[in-house]
Amino acid sequence: MQETVVVIGGGAAGFFGAITCAEANPGKRVLLLEKTSKLLSKVRVSGGGRCNVTHALFQASAFSQHYPRGQKALKKLLPLFGAQDTVAWFEKRGVKLKTEADGRMFPQSNSSETIVDCLVQAARQAGVEIRTQVGVHQIKVQPDAPAPERFLLELSTGERLSGAKVLVATGGNAKAESYQWLHQLGHSTEAPIPSLFTLNVPGSPFKDLQGVAVPKAKVKLTGQKLETKGPLLITHWGLSGPSVLRFSAWGAKLMFGLGYTGTALVNWVPDLTEEQVRQQLLQTRQTSPRKTVFSNPLFQLPSRLWQRLCELAEVPEQVKWTELSGKAQNKLIELLVRTPFDVKGKTTFKEEFVTCGGIKLEELHLERMESRLVPGLFFAGEVVDIDGITGGFNFQAAWTGGYLAGKAMAE
Repeated sequence: MQETVVVIGGGAAGFFGAITCAEANPGKRVLLLEKTSKLLSKVRVSGGGRCNVTHALFQASAFSQHYPRGQKALKKLLPLFGAQDTVAWFEKRGVKLKTEADGRMFPQSNSSETIVDCLVQAARQAGVEIRTQVGVHQIKVQPDAPAPERFLLELSTGERLSGAKVLVATGGNAKAESYQWLHQLGHSTEAPIPSLFTLNVPGSPFKDLQGVAVPKAKVKLTGQKLETKGPLLITHWGLSGPSVLRFSAWGAKLMFGLGYTGTALVNWVPDLTEEQVRQQLLQTRQTSPRKTVFSNPLFQLPSRLWQRLCELAEVPEQVKWTELSGKAQNKLIELLVRTPFDVKGKTTFKEEFVTCGGIKLEELHLERMESRLVPGLFFAGEVVDIDGITGGFNFQAAWTGGYLAGKAMAE
């Protein structure tokens, strides 16, 4: 009797697991089920429709440092299938990747459709059967049944399906009840909460500067150790950009506990000390005494941002550097290194939205991504308690987990 391997979830991890299993053992029937009508929907929208496939860090220890959760696990797993393996996998199938200045890797075509087409084609060539609009309501273990019928799956279509092995790659979900069917199998989860979100600042005095960005800023939460650096974008609802998304990833549990409220402090000149900022202002006072403060931005800050900081520091529009009062100067320095933003809530960053939490890693044989509690049951992708910052790290976790599960299921 031919063994059926069932893969639940038509995202990055599910596809990678299905393809790897089918290629490694053509004798098995591999069936991939996706509950929506769309396959690889996150792959399509990621990176603004370009798909940030992975990151150009080829040492496991350096790569794993970009995961707020799952760092230790990935340090062990990335040597088995890491970023360089991902690059080689896609190249072997005719898709070349390119590296951007910040290390993110995209298809040379600059289109996520290239990655989607590659995965769908690889699955079809390997003989994977794909069914869409089929969800799984329940998985029952039948310990006394013959191996090919070890699992009984109840589908949303009303059908029942037997399988020898099952890979759960359903992605993350911030609703705790969506893990109920996995709890019934004896698994426990770290509470699922959102990661990679932007900060809402309803009373922001910067909201009319939406679209203004700085290449490097530091974001810190008052009274906490949490701080991150990187590009920052001002939006009409608050703050966004890589530094804020990093902040939300590392602070996912902290911000959840605080009800997404607090005071975020933004340092617009993170590479300088407060004293160096002061010296630069004093030097400008000497070298350009007749220039107006308002219309001569320093530190390569966008002029609209500089002018807003001057307004908040109560620097009159016509004041020249030589006339700047000590009080206004001190206020300007304070705002350059610590502009306060009163955070009240978050906004899901739809493209990169990730769930922190999921199946506990200690319940898995990690190098196989197989359950320690239910042999033959595998997990990969966001459904497990691994999540990274933006930059291709979450996709790499999906490729790595999917590959390892696929290899083990092919045995």
